Amino acid sequence: MLLVTTPDVIGKEIYQTLGLVRGNTIRAKNVFRDIGAGLKSIVGGELKDYTKMMTDSREQAVERMTENAEELGANAIVNVRFASSDIMSTASEILAYGTAVKLK
Repeated sequence: MLLVTTPDVIGKEIYQTLGLVRGNTIRAKNVFRDIGAGLKSIVGGELKDYTKMMTDSREQAVERMTENAEELGANAIVNVRFASSDIMSTASEILAYGTAVKLK
């Protein structure tokens, strides 16, 4: 499955638009990570546990979006975007979305 952030694919022709596809995941923060993050915020620097959690979340959202596109018979997703939001103080959602298409 080809994923691009552009509305078209250079050198390829979109011959059918299948519609919006999406994948999301909601992850809860870990209390122990919060303690470590609180300490890290005092001295500064990257919060590596949270970076990994968000990376894993984006990968899962993309995987779910791709599965959605495959169910429609797509061979590409154009205009891929990500959105995130806090669900509550201890959980965040990552959403991946785009337009499923068939390329020649």
